[in-house]
Amino acid sequence: MADSYDPNAVTGAVKRGQHRKIIGGLWDELGQLQLDFLKSQGLSPSHDLLDVGCGSLRGGIKFIPYLDPGRYWGIDKDPTLLQVGWDIELAKCGLAARQPRAQLVCLDDFQFSSLGAQFDYAIAQSVFTHMPLNRIRRCLARLAPAMGEGGRFYATYFEIDDSQDREAEQVHVIGGMTSHSDRAFYHYSRRDMDFVVEDLPWTIDYIGDWGHPRDQKMLLFIRQ
Repeated sequence: MADSYDPNAVTGAVKRGQHRKIIGGLWDELGQLQLDFLKSQGLSPSHDLLDVGCGSLRGGIKFIPYLDPGRYWGIDKDPTLLQVGWDIELAKCGLAARQPRAQLVCLDDFQFSSLGAQFDYAIAQSVFTHMPLNRIRRCLARLAPAMGEGGRFYATYFEIDDSQDREAEQVHVIGGMTSHSDRAFYHYSRRDMDFVVEDLPWTIDYIGDWGHPRDQKMLLFIRQ
C-alpha cells in the first residue's frame, strides 16, 4: 500500500516477473523475519491478523501456513500485486486452500470498516516509510475501530533523532537507505509518532531494533 507505487510501474514489473522486486525484494528474509517477530510477540495460530500493505504476499506466504485457515487478511492499494500474490506465490506454495481469496482486499484509503472483521494483530512493514504524516494518522484513525481492545498493531519506519536536521537527507548506516522529510522514503522522529496518535485510542510502545536488514525501527500501537 505504499503511496509512491506507480500503477503502471507495478503492471510493467509484474509482466516482467519482477513483482517481488517492485515491493523491495529481500523476499525470503523479510517474510520470515515478520513471522518470527510476531511469534515472539505472542501471535498464535488462533489470532486474526491483518497485513497492511501486503503487496504480493511476501509476509503472507509465511503467515498463512502458521495461522489457522481463514485467520489471515491482506490489504493493499494495488490490485495487481494482490492478484499476482494469489496466482503465483500462493499457488507455488500450495496455500490457496488455506486462504480465502475474499480476504485479500484492495483498499485505496484504509477503509478497514468495509472488511467487516476485527483483528487481534496487525502489521505494516515498510508502509509508513512511504507516507506523509497525515496519511499515517488516517491509517491509525481508521484502523482503531477494526482492532479489538488490546489489539496490537506493529509498524516500521525510518527513524531520525530529535537532534538531527529533519529537513536534511539521512543515510542510514545499516542497509544504506536514504530517507527524506518530504518524499519516500520518509523519516520520522519518535516525537512525530507521539504527535500522530494524539486524540486517537492508541498508546505507543517503542520497540526499535528488531533485526530489519535496512534498519527500519519497529513501533507497537496498542488499542485502548
